[in-house]
Amino acid sequence: MSRAPEQRMECDVLVIGSGAAGLATAVTAAHFGLRVVVAEKASVFGGTSAWSGGWLWIPRNPLARAAGIDEPVEAPMQYLRSELGNRSSDPRLPVFLENGPEMVQFFQDHTAMRWIDGNAIPDFHETPGAARGGRSVSAKPYDARGLGPWAKRLRPPLDVVSLWGMGIAGGTDMGHFFRATRRPASALYTARRVSRHLRDLALHRRGMQLVNGNALVARLLRSALDLGVTLIDSAAADRLLATEGRVTGARLTTPDGALTICATRGVVLATGGFPHDPARLDALADAAGGGEGHYSAAPRTNTGDGLNLAEAIGAHVDGTLEWNVAMAPVSRVPNGDGSHTNFPHLIERAKPGFIAVTPRGRRFVSEADSYHGFTKAMIAATPPGHSPRCWLIADHKAQRRWGLGHSRPFPFPLGPAIRSGYLKTGKTLADLARACNIPADQLAETVRAFNRNAALGRDPEFHRGESAYNRTQGDADHGPNPSLAPLDQGPFYAVEILPGSLGTFGGLSADARARVLDPEGTPIPGLYAVGNDMASIMGGNYPAGGITLGPGMTFGYIAGRVLAGQPITGLDAAPLNSTPTGAATGAAAGQVHAKETTR
Repeated sequence: MSRAPEQRMECDVLVIGSGAAGLATAVTAAHFGLRVVVAEKASVFGGTSAWSGGWLWIPRNPLARAAGIDEPVEAPMQYLRSELGNRSSDPRLPVFLENGPEMVQFFQDHTAMRWIDGNAIPDFHETPGAARGGRSVSAKPYDARGLGPWAKRLRPPLDVVSLWGMGIAGGTDMGHFFRATRRPASALYTARRVSRHLRDLALHRRGMQLVNGNALVARLLRSALDLGVTLIDSAAADRLLATEGRVTGARLTTPDGALTICATRGVVLATGGFPHDPARLDALADAAGGGEGHYSAAPRTNTGDGLNLAEAIGAHVDGTLEWNVAMAPVSRVPNGDGSHTNFPHLIERAKPGFIAVTPRGRRFVSEADSYHGFTKAMIAATPPGHSPRCWLIADHKAQRRWGLGHSRPFPFPLGPAIRSGYLKTGKTLADLARACNIPADQLAETVRAFNRNAALGRDPEFHRGESAYNRTQGDADHGPNPSLAPLDQGPFYAVEILPGSLGTFGGLSADARARVLDPEGTPIPGLYAVGNDMASIMGGNYPAGGITLGPGMTFGYIAGRVLAGQPITGLDAAPLNSTPTGAATGAAAGQVHAKETTR
């Protein structure tokens, strides 16, 4: 059989990967007149961003300031110094803090992006400089019909955390769903949302009421299409191309054969990090389970392609961060064919009526702490030689009110989750202990002590519900502590929790212009990294929700401006091929836009 001839394409900028960071780069560069191609390995666009909550941590953002939240300019950096220690000297941090608000305003003014504020969302920790709100933004809900035929090419919400493929936003939207069996107004709201979703499934074969990260990516896709960005799916990058030490494009494999894309300005890596690369997980995330015991909730196509491509031409991977993975507790949901889906436990842990215990039956953390902090504590509580795991436990009324992992709340039945072995149950705590192989006496003592204090709204051992973040994650209608209630109504339920992640922190060393560096710290001409392909500016720490997407889109915006020769706030202007202390210049406006691809 003859081999199909290799295809060729030319552009100014090639972006490999289509999450929020990659699309932000593409949209920015295209806005300033560059011809841009986005190549996506998967058959759908959006990457992990499309499965995410969609929040960006952007201190001093325009929406907060418009609401009168005008914190001192030094406060966010004070918080980062408190949280990051010596990693707070990273020169990219002040550039992020200066350009983040500018990025939000740029996308509001020039693209299809519309923002909602997170002015009531606190930082994770109450260290010096922390804020109780005003540092978060997300995309406004979006009607996918605005994407036309491209709606079918948008990655749908993660099935195990959505309702029949319908995303549910935090705050008011989720509140109505949780109160649907208790308040008529919420029941009506929920019925309308579900009815419209079922109609959308019948008419469009997917949900069209987009929220969270799905709305964020949809708005970025709409913006990219409006600006003539070429979008190619099912295109895996095999290798980077270089001429005289400068990256000039990449070779991709597509269903139609090999495709070589030449990029006159540069290549941007935005492939989503390495959450499903067993070898790199073994090397950089052994404490979090390594390649065989780490269960990421990110798309399985995120296998470290960007890091591998860059390393092959001399780039440096920084794996020295505090943690190289953005950890989250997950449970393994059986799919019925022997495979499993990883369910991230982000919501119910903080609600009244839940506790988490080690396999020995002891609590080890405030269950309402951040997903990253919870998983760190689980690992710290694991004896040497044992695999990290714990059990998340709820009594009957808590499970029926909030659900427990993939076992949904009332009116959804519990039988399928119990029969599959996912949900353990027992009429009494002793029965549950036997089902989970937990020492029954110790579990009984743990719950007894917890209940005694929870009835008073107290947790003297781990101070659950005392921080602003803990309280926000709890139930505002419950008192005296929104996060605490006794577990006193059987039957009781439990799911096994394992170390997982929402993505990775370790990545390519890059400078404040998103240029990839070699081991000596010298930029590799023509090569950029954004999102999880860039080593996290937080140094492997997790100070707040949105510290992945916020820097990801900000450095995507910066990379797009650098490639287009636009000045960067906080950085001096200099030629495109300058030393690390220079910035990009050069005319970019007026370039012809590439036509959108409809393969």
